[in-house]
Amino acid sequence: MSKSPATRARPLSPHLTVYRPPITMTMSIIHRITGGALYFGTLLVALWLMAAARSEATFDWVNWAFGSWPGRLVLFGYTWALMHHMLGGVRHLIWDTGVGLEKDTASRIAWATLAGSIVLTLLIWIAGYMARGS
Repeated sequence: MSKSPATRARPLSPHLTVYRPPITMTMSIIHRITGGALYFGTLLVALWLMAAARSEATFDWVNWAFGSWPGRLVLFGYTWALMHHMLGGVRHLIWDTGVGLEKDTASRIAWATLAGSIVLTLLIWIAGYMARGS
């Protein structure tokens, strides 16, 4: 058998610098990531409940940790993940009815999911701070 010499380099598949993922794909990936993040956040809720059941000192320590700026950042992220995952589920529920499957409509719903999750997260935190009085 003879080998044919390569006259030019083989073309590469679309690379990340060339390919722009559609918003629906990006929201699908983020939906999966937020689902995984909710496992971690649920462990934090369980930790908070176990601290409340154990002793006042333990509960005060967990409240202090959650009230620190890194703790609040994690709780803010958990709130956003919860809202985004919920709205992503609603988006999929809408699609399950056969509505909104057109490319343009699906993209608009995906953008609405992102915007809605940000707005709901901010509203929840604003309401929480207003109710708390600080």
